[in-house]
Amino acid sequence: MITIENLTRRYGPRTAVDDVTFTARPGRVTGFLGPNGAGKSTCLRMLVGLTAPTAGSATVLGRRFVDLPDPGREVGVLLDASAQHAGRTGREILTVAQRTMGLPRARVQTSLDLVSLTDEEAERRVRHYSLGMRQRLGIATALLGDPEVLVLDEPANGLDPAGIRWMRDLLRDYADRGGTVLLSSHLLHEIEVIADDLVVIGQGRIVAQGTQAELLVSAGTLARCRDADALGRVLVAAGHTAEPSGDGALSTDADPDTVGRLALEAGIALSELRTADGAGLEEMFLELTADTQREGAAA
Repeated sequence: MITIENLTRRYGPRTAVDDVTFTARPGRVTGFLGPNGAGKSTCLRMLVGLTAPTAGSATVLGRRFVDLPDPGREVGVLLDASAQHAGRTGREILTVAQRTMGLPRARVQTSLDLVSLTDEEAERRVRHYSLGMRQRLGIATALLGDPEVLVLDEPANGLDPAGIRWMRDLLRDYADRGGTVLLSSHLLHEIEVIADDLVVIGQGRIVAQGTQAELLVSAGTLARCRDADALGRVLVAAGHTAEPSGDGALSTDADPDTVGRLALEAGIALSELRTADGAGLEEMFLELTADTQREGAAA
C-alpha cells in the first residue's frame, strides 16, 4: 500500500504540490496522470525521500521510505531513466545494485532476462543505449530486489509500440501477483490500457480519482436517435445536461439507465446508448487539466 495524505510542497511563494491525498493498493496498477509541470514528479520524489514535504506525509508499506529497513527489496523505483552512469555497462550497473542490496549474483541475469536486454546489450556502455534501452535497464534495476511496490515516473518515454506492449504486460503480471504499481504519465493513452485506478493532478492538486469505470461514468453518456433535439429537451427538463455531438448524437451527464428510461417515457427510439468510451475519458482529462496544458502536452 502507498498512502499519500495532505502532501504539500512549496518553493518560496510557489506551491508545486497542494494538499494531495490518494492511495495505491496492492494487486492494482494506479495511474498518476497530469500534464507536464502538474506536480507528478515532485509527489514521487517526496514519496521516496528525495524531496522533503512542506506538509503532509507519504508512506510505503506503512512507513516513510527513509524508515524502511531494506528499501531496495521493498520498493522498486525508477524516476529518471537517464540518471545512470554513462560509462558503465548495463550489467555493471545491475551488479553494483545487486551487491549494494546483498542479493544473489543470479538476480542480475534474471532481471536482464525479465526486461529482454540481450547479453550483447548488457555488455554495452550505457552512453550507447537508446532511451528505450535505458528505460528497460531502469525497470530491471527497480525489479532487482523483487520488491512489493513499484514506483515508476514516465517509464514509457522512448519505448516503441512493441516496448509499450511489453511494459504493459510486465506490470500487469506484477500487479496480478499482488504487487502495488504507481505509474505516472502525462499521456492518457499510455495509462488507460493498463491502470485499474486513475489519479488526475492539475496545478498541483488532485482534480479527479477513482477506477476507470467510475471516471467513465463521470465522463458521461452518449445517446443517438433521429430527433436529438427532442431528447435533449427531455434530459434538460429532468435536470441533466445535453450537448449535441453531431450526426444525431448527444452527450449527457445522466447515466445510461436514466437516459433509456426518459427516452422510453417520451416515446423516443434510441439507435445507440452507451457510457462514454476512451474519447470521453480523454475529453474529461483535458478539461480537468486545461489550465496547465501546453500545446500538444497530452496529445
